[in-house]
Amino acid sequence: MKNSLLFVLCMCLGMFYSFSQTKKKQINALVTAWHQAAADANFDAYFGKMTNDAVFVGTDATENWQNKEFKEFCKPYFNNGKAWSFTTIERNIYSTEKNIAWFDELLNTQMGICRGSGVVNKVGGQWKIAHYVLSITIPNEKIKEVVLLKKVEKTALEHK
Repeated sequence: MKNSLLFVLCMCLGMFYSFSQTKKKQINALVTAWHQAAADANFDAYFGKMTNDAVFVGTDATENWQNKEFKEFCKPYFNNGKAWSFTTIERNIYSTEKNIAWFDELLNTQMGICRGSGVVNKVGGQWKIAHYVLSITIPNEKIKEVVLLKKVEKTALEHK
């Protein structure tokens, strides 16, 4: 009896691990293809990998784009054949739910090393990006210089 119970437990753990690895591979492929669609300036492929109510938070304090507005902002860049190119350096994927996962990644971009983080939802059997945040990384030894630059930005935002 103990051996049977142990066998069933091991099978369940093995299936969970396999499911978890499959899910991570699917999400990794999604995010990689999403970045590639931007590099290829493929508007339909890029936005097809996002939920209809997706949010993109950019590096500027004013950039909290709802999907419709983000599409309008991006359209001219994609139409000109030049959006942006992000190459993944590393990516970590996490999930405790069947249809929701989140990730963080380091990216090589035209702005230098950046960090992205996002939430993906499974919609109609497919993983889609629901929320993405892009941040410029700052070396700790440069923080004081950046804080001085940001004081000007803060003043400008407060006067809006």
